Amino acid sequence: MRTATVLGHDVRVSVRPGTDGGPPLLLCNGIGASLEVLQPFVDALDPRIEVIRFDVPGVGGSGAARTPYSFAMLAFFVARMMAGLGHERFDVLGISWGGGLAQQVAFQHPRRCRRVVLAATGTGSLMVPARWSVLSKMLTPRRYRDPAYARQVAGELYGGRLRADPALAARLLHEDTRAGSGRGYLLQLLAGAGWSSLPALPFVRQPVLVLAGTDDPIVPRLNGCILARLLPHAVLHEYDDGHLGLVTAAAELAPVVTEFVRPAWDIGTGRVQP
Repeated sequence: MRTATVLGHDVRVSVRPGTDGGPPLLLCNGIGASLEVLQPFVDALDPRIEVIRFDVPGVGGSGAARTPYSFAMLAFFVARMMAGLGHERFDVLGISWGGGLAQQVAFQHPRRCRRVVLAATGTGSLMVPARWSVLSKMLTPRRYRDPAYARQVAGELYGGRLRADPALAARLLHEDTRAGSGRGYLLQLLAGAGWSSLPALPFVRQPVLVLAGTDDPIVPRLNGCILARLLPHAVLHEYDDGHLGLVTAAAELAPVVTEFVRPAWDIGTGRVQP
C-alpha cells in the first residue's frame, strides 16, 4: 500500500509487483467498493503480472474528491496516476461501475491502454436495466456499512453463488474493506448519470475481453453480449456465477484474464505483445 498524490488528491494505491516485466494490469473497482474487495482475484492471478489497484477519491482509504467529476475527468486522473507510478503503457480491467471507467480510459487513451477487460458491466445509462427492486438497493452504500443487511440482500442483489451463501457477501464486503463517505458514493453515482459508451464502442481499437455472469441481477447477461457485439475486437466469456463472479469464481476467471492479457507464449518467451 502507498499514497500517491494525483492532481492534488491523496489516493490510496496498492501495487503487487510482477516478476515478468510486462505492462501492469490496472483494476477499476465497482461503486462504493475499496480496493480490498478484489483481493481474492489478485491472489489468483499469475504472479508474473504486475497488478495495480486504487481507491477512487472519496472511497476507501483515498481522500475526498474536491468537486464532482465525470468519467472523462476520472480517466484523465487515472492516466496521470499511472504516469506517476512510472507506467506509460498498461492494461485495464473494470468491474461493474469500474467497467464504465475502463471503457472511458480505452476511449481517451488508446496509445497508452493496451488491452481491456470488462467484467459484469454494460454501456452505462443506455443498457438492459436491472429490476427496480435491485436498482433501488444500489442507491445507497448501506450494504458496505451493515453486514446484516449485506447478508439480507446478497442473493437478490449479486446472484450467483451468493444466493446459496449470503454470508459470503458480508465477509467480502466487510472483513477487510473500508467504507467510503456517503458523499463519495453520491459522486460516483453522479459520474455515471447520463454517461453511455454506445456511440464510441465501434471505434475502440484495443482487444477487449468481456466477462458476463449468467446470473447477474445488477448487470443482466445480455449487456455483455451487446458489448461483445459492438466492440470490433472483443471476445465474450460467460461464467456460471453472479455480479461478484470475479471474486467468488476467481479460480476460474483469473486464468482466463491471465491468458488474455499475457498469453502463454508471451510469458514463456518474455516478448510482450504490442
